[in-house]
Amino acid sequence: MKLSDIWDETRFAVEGLATYASETFEPTIRLGVTGLSGAGKTVFITSLIHNLVSGGKLPLFDVVTEGRFKRAYLRPQPDDDVPRFDYERHITDILKRRVWPESTRRISQLRLTIEFEPTGFWDRNVRGGKLNLDIVDYPGEWLLDLPLLNLTYAEWSAQTIEASRKSPRSQVAKSWHRILKKADPAAKADEPLARDHAEQFTAYLQSCRNERLSLSALPPGRFLMPGDLEGSPALTFSPLSLVAGTIYPRESLAGMMERRFESYKSVVVKPFFRDHFARLDRQIILVDALAALNAGTDAVQDLETALADILKCFRTGANNWLSSILAHRVERILIAATKADHLHHDNHDQLEAVAMRLTEQAMERAELAGAHVDAIALSGIRATREASVHQEGMDLGLVTGTPVDGEKIGRSAFDGKKDTAIFPGDLPDDPESLFDAATPKAGQNPVRFVRFRPPKPNKGPGGRAILPHIRLDRAINFLIGDRLQ
Repeated sequence: MKLSDIWDETRFAVEGLATYASETFEPTIRLGVTGLSGAGKTVFITSLIHNLVSGGKLPLFDVVTEGRFKRAYLRPQPDDDVPRFDYERHITDILKRRVWPESTRRISQLRLTIEFEPTGFWDRNVRGGKLNLDIVDYPGEWLLDLPLLNLTYAEWSAQTIEASRKSPRSQVAKSWHRILKKADPAAKADEPLARDHAEQFTAYLQSCRNERLSLSALPPGRFLMPGDLEGSPALTFSPLSLVAGTIYPRESLAGMMERRFESYKSVVVKPFFRDHFARLDRQIILVDALAALNAGTDAVQDLETALADILKCFRTGANNWLSSILAHRVERILIAATKADHLHHDNHDQLEAVAMRLTEQAMERAELAGAHVDAIALSGIRATREASVHQEGMDLGLVTGTPVDGEKIGRSAFDGKKDTAIFPGDLPDDPESLFDAATPKAGQNPVRFVRFRPPKPNKGPGGRAILPHIRLDRAINFLIGDRLQ
C-alpha cells in the first residue's frame, strides 16, 4: 500500500470518528445523486426539495402517510468549499419560465432538514425528531473515472483504442484514428501535437455521446465536462498505440501522455473519491433508458456496461459504528429509470424491468454485501397527462403535453406552445429482447419520444405551486424512510 493511500485511510478514519460523534445528537444522511448526462439529476433534486418544502403530494412517503411529517426547510450547507446547488434558480426556470434547468456539469450540494414526530425513545427525547439530508449532486461521468485508478496508461490506451475499432464507435472514430495512426509514441514530446491529439480524442467521445449513438461508457469523464480544468495539461492527453513492453523516455510523446494521465488521476479522480464519493451514505443513480432504447441495441448494451462499471465503484453494505468510522459504506442504492412520463402508465412496469435488467448482476453483488438495492421507473416532474384513443379495434395509450420548440415526429415540427397527444409506442414485456442483437426485435426502436416542456404547476395549500411527479415519494421513502422512525 502506498504512503498516500495510508494517509487517505487515516484521514477517512479521523473524519469518520468526528462525523459519528456529531451524528449522535444531530443525525445526517449524505445522499449522492448521479446519472449520466441527460438523465434528469437537476430536475429530480429540484422536485424533491420543492415537494418536501412546499407540501407536495407524497402518499407513498411513510412519514407523511402516518401524519408524523412536520416540515422541511433549507439550511446552510456543511462544506464551504463545495458550490451550492442553485435550487432557487432552477425552480424559477421550471415554474415561471417553463424551461428545464441546465444539466449538472460540476459537483454541488444542499442541506435540507426534515422535522418529524419520532416513534423511538432516543429520537424523541435526545435528537428531537430532526434529520439533515445533505444532497450531493455530481455528474455520473465522474464515476466512470474511478476504475482508471487501477489502470496504467498503457492498459487504458489499449482498452480505449480496441473499443474504438468496434461498431458503433468505429463509425465516429475515423478522424481520431487518422491522427492516431500517424503518431510516433517515441517521438519528442510536442505540446501542439499533444493538444491536437486531445482535441480529436475529445471530439470522438462527444460523437459517441450524441443522440444517434447515445453511448455511455466514455471515460475520462472530465473530457466531456471539463469545468475549470478546460485547457489544462491534466486534460491534454489521449491514448496512443504503444508497443507492448516498451519503456518510452520521459521526454517522448508517450512519456508526456503518461505523466498527464497520472496527473489526471491524482489531481482530478482521487480528490473526488476522497472528498465526496467515499463519504456517501445513500445513492440514487438516474438512468435515461429511453434515450438508449431509441438509439438501438448497441446503446443499450453500452449503458449496461457503464452502469456495471459505476456500481462496482461503490463500497456497499450495512453500516455499524465501526464501519461508519473506518470504512464508510453505501447502505442503499436506488436505480431509477427516468422520464416515465414519456410513456403511458401501462408501460411503467416494463420500463422498471429494463432498469432491473440493466443492473441485475451489479445489484446482486451489492445485496450480497448487505446493501439494500431497488429499481423503479419515475419522473421527478411529470410533464405529461394521459389519454387514450380507440383505433382499429385497439385502445392506444397516449401521453399529452407541450413538446419543446423544435422537437419533431417525422416531418411534423412543434413550436413549444401547443399541447399535443402522442402515442409513444410500447415496450416489450420481456426486456431481454432489447439487449440481444440476435433477437428479431433487436435494432428496432420500441418507443419514440419527444421532449416536453415543464407542466403548468398545480396549486396546493395556500395557493403554493405543486409539481406533479411519478413515484418521487416511493424513491424518497426507500432512500431515507428508515431514518424517520
